[in-house]
Amino acid sequence: MNIAIITGLSGAGKTQAVDCMEDLGYYCIDNLPPKLINDFVALGGKDIRKAAFVMDIRGGEFFDDLKKALEDMKRVGGKHKIVFLEASDEVLIRRYKESRRIHPVSKDGSIQDGITIERDKLSEIRKIADYIIDTSNMTNAQLKAEMKKIFDSQEKVENLSITVLSFGYKNGIPLDSDIVMDVRFLPNPFYLSSMKHLTGNNRKVKEYVLKWPESKTFVDKVYDLIQFLLPYYVREGKAQLVIAFGCTGGQHRSVVLANEFYDILSKEGKRVIVSHRDI
Repeated sequence: MNIAIITGLSGAGKTQAVDCMEDLGYYCIDNLPPKLINDFVALGGKDIRKAAFVMDIRGGEFFDDLKKALEDMKRVGGKHKIVFLEASDEVLIRRYKESRRIHPVSKDGSIQDGITIERDKLSEIRKIADYIIDTSNMTNAQLKAEMKKIFDSQEKVENLSITVLSFGYKNGIPLDSDIVMDVRFLPNPFYLSSMKHLTGNNRKVKEYVLKWPESKTFVDKVYDLIQFLLPYYVREGKAQLVIAFGCTGGQHRSVVLANEFYDILSKEGKRVIVSHRDI
């Protein structure tokens, strides 16, 4: 039986992830006490080929048994993959405020305190996860695409997930950026009336931004830098890399460059998503 363990921070997208697992034909069980995983495998081994378990902090003291249950499964030859979902504190707080729900480990009603406690409690499980997915900049569709890559692909999937992000400096640099590239040196379509009210997602704007010699040289040099850095990030165990491209307003040049690198890295088979913060 192929076993998938979906775990991670509350509010990071486990519900959407398990929806995708059901679509992929997995028998899904939410919040099963970890001690019972091996019993389930023994009982359903002949009839169920694929099973996904959602395990999180809601299990209380039962959750503490998860690591031992997985070790026991591995000892008897059971195969499993652990996917750990997380997001930035800022995003998690926003999601909780929008849903008007109480954080499951918040004793005094403080969402931030609940997130801090939960991160600490889940730190050991995060260390042994096969895949870590940061959903801060993901749509539901992008998360489901990531899950499908991991569980519905015959190819080996890299653990490092890359987010290519566009932003406008006037709204501040994204706090979760690892690499920030300033593209304000490129000619700005904003000053051309025919493109002022368009965005970098428009073909006309893309062709304008990328036609300059300095644009082509920039793409080549940044690509070389990324190719140089990626193996070292992987070696250090980094699970999420955010590459941010910034222009003045985050509407034109940064969007074009983010899309360009999304296309380049996707064609190489990297786990990559693109997000445009300011459009």
